[in-house]
Amino acid sequence: MNWKLEVVMVPVSDVERAKTFYASAAGFTVDHDVTPTDDVRVVQLTPRGSGCSIVIGSGLGGMEPGSLQGLQLTVSDIDVARAHLAEHGIDVSDVRHKGPPDQNGTKFVFFSDPDGNGLAVQELRGAEDPAHVSASTT
Repeated sequence: MNWKLEVVMVPVSDVERAKTFYASAAGFTVDHDVTPTDDVRVVQLTPRGSGCSIVIGSGLGGMEPGSLQGLQLTVSDIDVARAHLAEHGIDVSDVRHKGPPDQNGTKFVFFSDPDGNGLAVQELRGAEDPAHVSASTT
Protein backbone atom coordinates (compact mmCIF):
# COMPACT_ATOMS: atom_id res chain seq x y z
CA MET A 1 0.00 0.00 0.00
CA ASN A 2 1.34 3.46 -0.94
CA TRP A 3 1.03 6.38 1.48
CA LYS A 4 1.20 9.63 -0.41
CA LEU A 5 1.45 13.13 0.99
CA GLU A 6 -1.10 15.07 -1.04
CA VAL A 7 -1.81 18.32 0.85
CA VAL A 8 0.00 20.56 3.33
CA MET A 9 -1.98 23.20 5.20
CA VAL A 10 -0.32 26.64 5.14
CA PRO A 11 -1.70 29.04 7.76
CA VAL A 12 -2.35 32.55 6.43
CA SER A 13 -4.04 35.68 7.74
CA ASP A 14 -5.33 37.03 4.39
CA VAL A 15 -6.53 34.40 1.93
CA GLU A 16 -6.68 36.71 -1.13
CA ARG A 17 -3.19 38.08 -0.50
CA ALA A 18 -1.79 34.56 -0.03
CA LYS A 19 -3.61 33.24 -3.11
CA THR A 20 -2.16 36.07 -5.21
CA PHE A 21 1.32 35.44 -3.80
CA TYR A 22 1.32 31.70 -4.44
CA ALA A 23 -0.47 31.82 -7.82
CA SER A 24 0.86 35.00 -9.41
CA ALA A 25 4.30 35.38 -7.85
CA ALA A 26 5.36 31.82 -7.03
CA GLY A 27 3.61 30.30 -10.06
CA PHE A 28 1.45 27.68 -8.33
CA THR A 29 -1.71 26.50 -10.10
CA VAL A 30 -5.04 27.24 -8.40
CA ASP A 31 -6.81 23.88 -8.29
CA HIS A 32 -9.83 24.83 -6.20
CA ASP A 33 -11.25 27.92 -4.53
CA VAL A 34 -14.44 26.95 -2.75
CA THR A 35 -16.57 28.33 0.05
CA PRO A 36 -18.62 25.38 1.34
CA THR A 37 -20.10 27.46 4.17
CA ASP A 38 -20.20 31.14 5.11
CA ASP A 39 -17.37 30.53 7.60
CA VAL A 40 -15.08 28.30 5.53
CA ARG A 41 -13.03 28.98 2.40
CA VAL A 42 -10.59 26.45 0.96
CA VAL A 43 -8.03 27.33 -1.73
CA GLN A 44 -5.86 24.50 -3.03
CA LEU A 45 -2.74 25.37 -5.04
CA THR A 46 -0.14 23.07 -6.58
CA PRO A 47 3.43 23.84 -7.63
CA ARG A 48 3.92 22.96 -11.30
CA GLY A 49 4.92 19.30 -11.59
CA SER A 50 4.24 18.47 -7.94
CA GLY A 51 2.17 15.61 -6.60
CA CYS A 52 1.58 17.55 -3.38
CA SER A 53 -0.52 20.70 -3.01
CA ILE A 54 -0.91 23.36 -0.38
CA VAL A 55 -4.20 24.51 1.09
CA ILE A 56 -4.82 28.01 2.40
CA GLY A 57 -8.11 29.32 3.62
CA SER A 58 -10.26 30.61 6.40
CA GLY A 59 -12.26 28.79 9.04
CA LEU A 60 -9.87 25.84 8.88
CA GLY A 61 -8.45 26.13 12.41
CA GLY A 62 -5.03 24.94 13.37
CA MET A 63 -1.73 26.80 13.22
CA GLU A 64 -1.06 30.51 13.56
CA PRO A 65 -0.37 32.41 10.31
CA GLY A 66 3.35 32.41 9.57
CA SER A 67 4.13 29.47 11.84
CA LEU A 68 4.94 26.92 9.11
CA GLN A 69 8.67 26.71 8.41
CA GLY A 70 10.65 24.37 6.20
CA LEU A 71 8.23 23.69 3.35
CA GLN A 72 10.60 22.51 0.62
CA LEU A 73 10.34 22.53 -3.15
CA THR A 74 12.81 20.93 -5.56
CA VAL A 75 13.86 22.18 -8.99
CA SER A 76 16.37 21.11 -11.62
CA ASP A 77 17.93 24.60 -11.98
CA ILE A 78 18.24 26.78 -8.87
CA ASP A 79 19.38 29.84 -10.83
CA VAL A 80 16.29 29.80 -13.05
CA ALA A 81 14.05 29.27 -10.02
CA ARG A 82 15.68 32.12 -8.10
CA ALA A 83 15.40 34.44 -11.11
CA HIS A 84 11.68 33.59 -11.46
CA LEU A 85 10.99 34.36 -7.82
CA ALA A 86 12.96 37.61 -7.89
CA GLU A 87 11.33 38.75 -11.16
CA HIS A 88 7.94 38.28 -9.52
CA GLY A 89 8.82 40.50 -6.57
CA ILE A 90 9.65 37.82 -4.04
CA ASP A 91 12.44 38.62 -1.59
CA VAL A 92 14.56 35.51 -2.16
CA SER A 93 17.98 34.69 -0.71
CA ASP A 94 21.12 34.31 -2.74
CA VAL A 95 21.98 30.76 -3.76
CA ARG A 96 23.52 28.98 -0.78
CA HIS A 97 25.59 25.81 -0.82
CA LYS A 98 24.89 23.28 1.92
CA GLY A 99 27.68 20.76 1.62
CA PRO A 100 30.25 20.06 -1.10
CA PRO A 101 29.33 21.98 -4.29
CA ASP A 102 30.08 18.96 -6.51
CA GLN A 103 27.29 16.88 -4.95
CA ASN A 104 23.67 16.87 -6.09
CA GLY A 105 21.23 18.55 -3.73
CA THR A 106 23.49 21.11 -2.14
CA LYS A 107 22.16 24.37 -3.65
CA PHE A 108 19.28 26.20 -1.97
CA VAL A 109 17.38 29.48 -1.96
CA PHE A 110 14.98 30.58 0.75
CA PHE A 111 11.95 32.86 0.82
CA SER A 112 8.83 33.55 2.87
CA ASP A 113 5.21 34.19 1.99
CA PRO A 114 3.55 37.45 3.14
CA ASP A 115 2.71 35.92 6.55
CA GLY A 116 6.25 34.67 7.18
CA ASN A 117 5.75 30.98 6.36
CA GLY A 118 9.23 29.83 5.29
CA LEU A 119 9.97 27.94 2.09
CA ALA A 120 13.18 26.43 0.74
CA VAL A 121 13.96 25.60 -2.87
CA GLN A 122 16.56 22.90 -3.43
CA GLU A 123 18.29 22.12 -6.71
CA LEU A 124 18.23 18.41 -7.50
CA ARG A 125 19.44 17.17 -10.85
CA GLY A 126 16.62 15.05 -12.20
CA ALA A 127 13.95 16.98 -10.27
CA GLU A 128 11.94 17.41 -13.48
CA ASP A 129 11.77 13.64 -13.87
CA PRO A 130 8.45 12.42 -12.39
CA ALA A 131 10.15 9.20 -11.27
CA HIS A 132 12.68 11.19 -9.22
CA VAL A 133 12.31 10.75 -5.50
CA SER A 134 14.29 12.92 -3.09
CA ALA A 135 15.71 11.32 0.00
CA SER A 136 17.74 14.37 0.96
CA THR A 137 17.45 16.38 4.12
CA THR A 138 18.10 20.03 4.89
